[in-house]
Amino acid sequence: MDADMQSHPPRSLGYIDHLSKCKQLSEEGWNIYASREVVQAESMKCPVTVCGDIHGQYYDLIGLFLFHISGPCPDTKYLVIGDYVDRGCHSVESVSLLISLKIRYLKRITILRGNHESRQCLRKYVSTNVWTFCMDLFDYFPITALAKNESFYLHRGLGPSISTLDEVRAIGRVQEPPHSGAMSGWTISLRGAGHASGMRFVARAHQMVMDRYFWPHDRHVVTAFRPKLLLPLCGNQAAIIGIDENLNYKFIQFDRSPRYGEPKVQRRTPDYFL
Repeated sequence: MDADMQSHPPRSLGYIDHLSKCKQLSEEGWNIYASREVVQAESMKCPVTVCGDIHGQYYDLIGLFLFHISGPCPDTKYLVIGDYVDRGCHSVESVSLLISLKIRYLKRITILRGNHESRQCLRKYVSTNVWTFCMDLFDYFPITALAKNESFYLHRGLGPSISTLDEVRAIGRVQEPPHSGAMSGWTISLRGAGHASGMRFVARAHQMVMDRYFWPHDRHVVTAFRPKLLLPLCGNQAAIIGIDENLNYKFIQFDRSPRYGEPKVQRRTPDYFL
């Protein structure tokens, strides 16, 4: 077996099977995950499939990672670039599955932090203990990934104060996203502006695009948004990006996965949609 596909703690296999049936982990299981340092900064090699926002759409996540859209993990290497929680109905289940796959196949999946991996998102975790475990994990998620020193990946963007990769590496990740400084540009800009420099190819997510992807800046930056029909009236097309070992890319469009019923708990509509 390839070294990248060798297993880590065998207990994670049981967790993956459990989560594939849309069952939540116990607080004990979350505590075990939160205590493992397996999502530190790491190098990334291509080929890789890049996936944008998940936003709690668990059945789309199952279709992507465990079935046939672009090949199951670990056969296909994945880079997931943030926003796993909030808006959808299965935030905790989605994060749990991603972390299970990360522990099981350490070098076959890279998980970046998005602006929704934040302490401001409180309602999706049911238990305050689970919320605490999730926040401890999110603080250690890397915020960028790099391939061949010329292909750059992140959730949204970086501020204008960043001009070198060493400055990116120097950003202190173990914190709540601040309102000023280099890391603040990675979350939400009040002006709607972003910055990127010196890279052949930059891939990001964060913003909904109607027709699968969006190419600004002379086709050096691409936005790919994954959730299809996040709201019934949106009608957006979902896409992921396949990147080969030579940094050639293709866009893979897919339909929304079938739903098998919503959680049997009462959930309040997020303020975002009010």
